[in-house]
Order: sequence, then C-alpha cells, then structure tokens
Amino acid sequence: MTQQSVEPRTSPEDAGPGSRVPAGRSWLDRYFHISERGSTVAREVRGGVTTFMAMAYILLLNPLILGGKDVHDQVLGQSGLITATAFAAAATTLLMGFVGKVPLALAAGLSVSGVLASQVAPAMTWPQAMGMCVVYGVVICLLVVTGLRELIMNAIPLALKHGITIGIGLFIALIGLYKAGFVHQGTATPLSLGPGGQLAGWPVLIFAVTLLLIFMLQARDVPGAILIGIVAGTLVAITLNAVADIDPKSWSSGPPELTGGAVSSPDFSLFGNVEFGGWGDVGVMTVGMIVFTLVLAGFFDAMATIIGVGTEAKLADDKGRMPGLSKALFIDGAGGAIGGVAGGSGQTVFVESATGVGEGARTGLASVVTGLFFAACLFFTPLTAIVPAEVASAALVVIGAMMMQNARHVDWGDRSVAVPVFLTVVLMPFTYTITTGVAAGVISYAAIKAAQGRARDVGAFMWVLTFVFLVYFALNPIESWLGVS
Repeated sequence: MTQQSVEPRTSPEDAGPGSRVPAGRSWLDRYFHISERGSTVAREVRGGVTTFMAMAYILLLNPLILGGKDVHDQVLGQSGLITATAFAAAATTLLMGFVGKVPLALAAGLSVSGVLASQVAPAMTWPQAMGMCVVYGVVICLLVVTGLRELIMNAIPLALKHGITIGIGLFIALIGLYKAGFVHQGTATPLSLGPGGQLAGWPVLIFAVTLLLIFMLQARDVPGAILIGIVAGTLVAITLNAVADIDPKSWSSGPPELTGGAVSSPDFSLFGNVEFGGWGDVGVMTVGMIVFTLVLAGFFDAMATIIGVGTEAKLADDKGRMPGLSKALFIDGAGGAIGGVAGGSGQTVFVESATGVGEGARTGLASVVTGLFFAACLFFTPLTAIVPAEVASAALVVIGAMMMQNARHVDWGDRSVAVPVFLTVVLMPFTYTITTGVAAGVISYAAIKAAQGRARDVGAFMWVLTFVFLVYFALNPIESWLGVS
C-alpha cells in the first residue's frame, strides 16, 4: 500500500458503477458524499448510534484501567477520568467525521491505557505519563506525514503483529480477572483462584455472571452485547447490594449506589494536566522504550482497523486505498496527543466501528453522530460511576478473548514464526509489561532466522530493533558500567 490516498469522490462520475446522485442534494449530503457512497442520512444516523452502543463500555473500562497509582502513589479521580474519556472520544470522533469523512470512531485505546497503567505510571507521575501520550501521538503523525509508516509496517513481520495483538489481549484479560478478584495474588503461588485459592463473595459472582452473559449474547450475534451485559450486570449488582447484606468493602470500586442525581457538570480537573519534564529521573533509554511501546500499541492496530472497516464499508479499492486514508491515519495519531491533553489516554480507532458499517454507515456523518453521543455523556458521569469494577472487568476479559482471534493467522508449524509469537504472547501477561513481550519476540525472530541461515530475511530495520531491545534487556548492567544511577 502506498502513502498516497484516494481523496473523497466529489462528482457523480466518480461515484462508482450503479451509483445515482440525485440533483438538488442538501448541504449535508454534499459535504459527506452520502448519496455518492450509496447511503442515506437515516442509515448514517442508525450506524452512528449502533457504533456508540457497541463501544460505550470504554467510558467504564478506561477509568478502571487508569485507576492505579503512579510513582508517588497518586491516583486519578474517577469522575475526572470519565469526563476525560468522554471528551477525548467525542473530540477525536467528531474530527474524524468532519475532516476524515469516514465512518470510524475513536476512543481511549485499551492497549495504550494498559501500557500507561502498568509500565509508565509506576515509573513517573500521571501528568508525565499523559505527556508521553502527547509525544507518541506526535511521533505517529510524523510517521504518517513522512511516509515512514510504510517502512515500519513492512519491516515488522505480519506474524509478530498478530502476536502483539494476541499478547495485548491476554494482558488485558489478566487485568480484568485480577481487578474482579477472580485471580488473586497468592501466598504459596504467584497467582491463585481468588483469595486462599477459592472464590468468595457476591461481587466476584456478579463478575462471573456478567462475563457469561456477554459471551452468550455474542454467541447469538446480539448487537451491543458488551454494553448490554454491563448494564444488566450493574442492575443485578444494584439490586443485590440493596437487598443482601454485602460488606461495602468487598466491592473493589465501592458499592453500586447513586448517591446524587443522574446529571452533573463535567469534571475537567485532568484537562491540561500534562508535564514534559522530569523524564531524566527515568532515563533516556526507558523513555525511548515507552514511546516505542505506545507507538506499537496505538499505531498498528489502528492501521489494520482503518483498512478493515474501510473495506467492509466498500470504501477501499483492491489495493487497500480508501477516501481520506491519510487524513484518517493522521487523525488517529493526533488522537494520542488529544487524549494526553484531556487526561484520558491516547485515542485510537475502534474496531467496533464495523458495527455501524454493518448497519449501513458509509460516511463521516455516522462518526459525527457517535461523537455527539460521547459528548452528551459528559453530563451523565454519576450514571457511569455506579458501575462496579467487577462488572466492568468482565468486558476486559471479553475484549481479550476477541483479540485472541488473531491466533488463527499464525503458522504454528513454522518455528521461526511460532517461537517469536509464543514469547511475545506469554511474556506480556507473565511479566506484566507489553514492551518485554515485543522485545523478546523481535530478538528471537532475528536469532532463529540467523540460525536458519536466513539473516537477510530479517531486514535492516528489524536488526536495528533487535539491537535496541538487546540494550533494553541489558539496561541495568550498561547503566552500572557507565556509572549512571
């Protein structure tokens, strides 16, 4: 695929065979090229609403993932996180709709948030972590503008890309299981089934019921299965909390109660809380690895999602080119910076956009509708805050299971592929860092290819990455040798 993109078609002649563009179209039709792409305003609205329903769970999951402590034991307020998540999703999705003019919705990337919570925040403050989001967003924008994205995409083997997605899925699932109390940090073993090796308490039961319900709804291809499961689980939790004698401390995020009204003013306390200084305490190499990991987490999935959804919407040609592709990629990169400034993590294109396309969405008008719904959520923070962590965690496990589907694309019979993918997948959750999995996969891929006498197949860029990751693993002895604390 080349860097050049096919711009939106603006004339009836370019509308494609069989398309009819009526005369006297409205400005809405002309601006979004609705008739030219064989759609209607009603379809676009329906598609936008469907996409929102399919991805609204992010308003609950993102605050859950980012609810941990930073290096100074500081935490981000839940109401501020919900506002930041909704605002950033609304801003980037509206931008995609009005500028990109394609049916793609954006919100906080779970993989990006996972990196921030597990790797970045433990090493620096939350404002500095959000600063890293801004940096990685700018990097992606530069990659798009300069065309270097093609070099990176072509250099990393497809199997490793699938392995990264699978590993992130397992990592996210582990976070969900742990936050729900289903998996516990054991005493005799590193991890165990609940405290003391057994499950106990109503909250973990609600998690299990919610998880099974979502899987059952998905098995029946019910649209918005994740959101429906979360709503149902929350209602069950509220009912049980009201009628049963449940210890308030057993709920990891507090009992599911609506203490005030359903409507409130947005909490913009995290907006603009970004710092770019103090990274010297972490080390230049560590900062570089963090940026690289965030780029991996936010860039490759978005690239595949944009092309995949565009193809599903019949906007892409046989070479994968689609109207406004470069604009869409640039906006996706800008989402990292927008999310960092908002305080809600980097934004990326969601694969749930395909649900709106399935309802007939073909233009950016659908994204505008989705963005407006996210904007409306700014005023309903109390409603989202009552969802218990145990219910929201079930959705994390479901997302992890969905990302595991990439395993079918891996040739497990080829050791030069299977071993690097295996190391990438298992080391992400086992070490609780995404960078370690990527590093092990890159190094093992280059080493096995060299052992097979196929070192040239690795490629120059992959060898550079191999050297960088070797330095990453040997960072501690290197710093000691250089006398750097």
